[in-house]
Amino acid sequence: MPLKTKSAPKEHLGLTTRQKIKKYRAFYIMFIPLFLCLVLFSYLPMFGILYAFTDYTPFKPASFVGLQNFQKLFSQAGFWKAFFNTLQISITKLIIDTVGSIVLALLLDELHFKWFKKISQTIIYIPHFMSWVVVASIFTMFLSPKNGLINGVITALGGDSIYFLANEKWWRPIFYMIAVWKDIGWGTIIYIAALSGVDMEQHEAAVLDGATRFQRVIYLTLPAISGTIVTVFILNLAKVLNLFDPVWVLQNSMVVNTSDVLETYVYRMGISGSQYGLSTAAGLFKSVISILLVAIGNKLSKKLTGEEVL
Repeated sequence: MPLKTKSAPKEHLGLTTRQKIKKYRAFYIMFIPLFLCLVLFSYLPMFGILYAFTDYTPFKPASFVGLQNFQKLFSQAGFWKAFFNTLQISITKLIIDTVGSIVLALLLDELHFKWFKKISQTIIYIPHFMSWVVVASIFTMFLSPKNGLINGVITALGGDSIYFLANEKWWRPIFYMIAVWKDIGWGTIIYIAALSGVDMEQHEAAVLDGATRFQRVIYLTLPAISGTIVTVFILNLAKVLNLFDPVWVLQNSMVVNTSDVLETYVYRMGISGSQYGLSTAAGLFKSVISILLVAIGNKLSKKLTGEEVL
């Protein structure tokens, strides 16, 4: 029996594009505000890329300098330090978030009490909606060397208090802990949704064959959601260099050598230092690297899963 394919609804047949627009004008009208915001805040600012090739200040006309800003940028040790810090911090955070979200989703999926499962999901998801300013304030008080809870326990046990956020040795581990606490709930919800589509008949057959719970997770569950894992990983890879808010609110002059990233570097050069051409060049360089990372991730996806995400 030949397969039946879905055809266009009868009311669409014979309609021209203008007639379709008129018929569904209400939807187009609702789309206009979103389209205008997209143009104003996403596409028009792209013309600012031209400042990367100029010597610009608000007090004089911009003069074209070619690639001088890039030459100056690449000759600065602080730029490369910020670039490698960005890669190290972002990729480590991405890996921890991905693995943590998958593990937590698998654990929650094993819960049999639905009410407890829903409460757990809500609790771990709430921090995602909190501002980084609020999160930084909470953990600054929590980790305070004078009256913070952690240092209170350390001193009660006979140790010396530690200023965690002003110590280069401790800043990154603390940053990863805070970032995971805030972001892990978002990834967990995504993977829980993916787990709901896993074929349970395969699990039942595996149980009859004597497979342990760990074996079922490794050989059935993870392969079933591998497409979601790869897709989410690549989408997050596109944002791997966009690291400003969490670093800026937790950064201070004592740990700038460890915590300085590209976006805080661009902010200091552009806003604080009024070097607009140099900061725009750094931002353009960051965007190009982000595109390359996404392209590499897309190729890896094709090799691992046989499908491209983009």
